[in-house]
Amino acid sequence: MTTHHVDVVIVGAGPTGLTAAGDLARAGRSVTVLERRPTINPSSRAFATMARTLEVLDARGLADDLLARSHRASGVTIFGGARIDLTHLDSPYQFVMITPQTNVDRALAEYAVAQGADLRRGVEVVGLAADADGVTVTARCHDGTGADENYWRAKYLIGADGAHSTVRALVGADFPGRTMLSSIVLADVRLARGPSGQGLTVSSTRNEFAFLAPYGGRDAAGAWYRAMVWDRNNQLPDSAPAGYQEIAGILARSMGADPGLLQVGWKSRFHCDERQVAQYRHGRVFLAGDAAHVHSPMGGQGMNTGIGDAVNLAWKIDAVLGGADDAVLDSYHDERHPIARRVLLQSGLMARGITLRPRIARGVRNLLAPRLLRIPKVRDAIAGSFAGTTLRYPHHSGEAAVVGTRASRIPLRHGQLTALQRNAGFVFTREHGAPTVAAGRLPQAERADTGPALLVRPDGYIAWAGDSADRGAWAATLARWTGQSGAERLSCGTR
Repeated sequence: MTTHHVDVVIVGAGPTGLTAAGDLARAGRSVTVLERRPTINPSSRAFATMARTLEVLDARGLADDLLARSHRASGVTIFGGARIDLTHLDSPYQFVMITPQTNVDRALAEYAVAQGADLRRGVEVVGLAADADGVTVTARCHDGTGADENYWRAKYLIGADGAHSTVRALVGADFPGRTMLSSIVLADVRLARGPSGQGLTVSSTRNEFAFLAPYGGRDAAGAWYRAMVWDRNNQLPDSAPAGYQEIAGILARSMGADPGLLQVGWKSRFHCDERQVAQYRHGRVFLAGDAAHVHSPMGGQGMNTGIGDAVNLAWKIDAVLGGADDAVLDSYHDERHPIARRVLLQSGLMARGITLRPRIARGVRNLLAPRLLRIPKVRDAIAGSFAGTTLRYPHHSGEAAVVGTRASRIPLRHGQLTALQRNAGFVFTREHGAPTVAAGRLPQAERADTGPALLVRPDGYIAWAGDSADRGAWAATLARWTGQSGAERLSCGTR
């Protein structure tokens, strides 16, 4: 029997767990990731990486390499020809990146290991016991020669082990909700006559839909797409294999014409639920990603929301380990639970809109949706919510209205905020023309516009806004989040 001692144990090596592991290790914390699968999950369903997530990946030096091997879709065509247009986003990434989740997982695993995280695959968590000082995890290590039981002792544990979370079950958290759609088939397909254009497309009838995302180059014979198809009249259990004829038939009926299915690669059948735990924090155990919330795949929000959970939680655990008040950890639930609730609502509305059956309702939908999405304010609000760029956290009375919004859109005189964030920690941006402030090792930059000074959190959201000369105000905010008595004593880089 071996007991390993670390600051944080993370259960699950998907995008949520790997992001949290990399961020904590980057901050100098000892982290172990326990993943029951021996290799990267080849059946991951996610394929859409949104603009806000790309900003997060860029702040970790990962975006450029992923984009070099991915497709960029500038919008999503839904029902009635209505289009969610991403070309007006307030972000450097005015598109959605299309690439299989396995590529994102691989990049995040390399990031986590490079920062010093201990990634252990083939290790299944079977028990945990939490007390006032930490969490003890019992795990079985499957190495091909038998199951070897080991123990980990950590200050905190993050359950990022998916929709069927063992951690969630072990802490006794309910997962209320319901099944929304069954017998959805996801597949990589090669089409001779796929949709024109470079965006995502949804085609539907009263009984079928087909969602297509281009991700490969086109040649004389055709092009590759990630397809999601569904037939109301062909409801089968998840274990039923998906065949060529089934996929070809749904594509042809939903699109109104035969797209010429040439080849089917990887395929899987699944169902989708709408569920969310009531509490993300259970003492020293936290739930994140699909372990905390699942929803319709429409809109491609699952992986993106999980990564958002991870970047919000990791720096707060680091702060409390460094002396911040324990209440900082409560803000994880307070900030992220409403975001996932909104994602559940948004994804559910899209799924219900696509699968509408009454003819009159479908006619009204097809009439109104294109007109609404041509109104700039409506277009930008929906696109921003879809891309994650308009999602924000609440601010308190007396704080500037921009507190809680993302700071990555702020122009700097030299460089980009995401580049400064690659060393982790808070960042201070002064007003244009303002002198450097005395802030110890707190990274600083000068704004290129006329906005106020900002204190930016490690997750890229604004913690304070005001006059850079008002050192007492921004230092107090910094102390509230970090527990440090003054900026001069704060080390905001890697420990």
